[in-house]
Amino acid sequence: MNDSKDGKDAANKAATQRRLRSGTVALGGVGLLAAALTACSSDSDVDKRCIDRNSYNASKGYKVVSDKYCKSSSTKSSVNGSWYYGGKKKGSRVGSGSFTKSSGGGVTRGGFGSGGKGGSSGG
Repeated sequence: MNDSKDGKDAANKAATQRRLRSGTVALGGVGLLAAALTACSSDSDVDKRCIDRNSYNASKGYKVVSDKYCKSSSTKSSVNGSWYYGGKKKGSRVGSGSFTKSSGGGVTRGGFGSGGKGGSSGG
């Protein structure tokens, strides 16, 4: 009778370990997913570039320059640096963007919580 009790205890212990391992995998997966989403949806200005306002060309756009020209107003240079958001970069030039951020405080992109249409209709 002790042998059958020991067998049940061993089976219960093995089942408990399997559950703990699967719980660890699930929690680890959730943590990894959260880290990936945070990295992808951070509020950094990926599409923010420093450009020279004096370099505009109607067919090419603005010349992209070093960030140092936009970070310091005391830089003595012939470059009139300004931050430029969005737009399409082609070589060392960018156009079709804006000198102001979107009203959301960052460059507008899709993703979770982006307010897209969808969902179900009530009734």
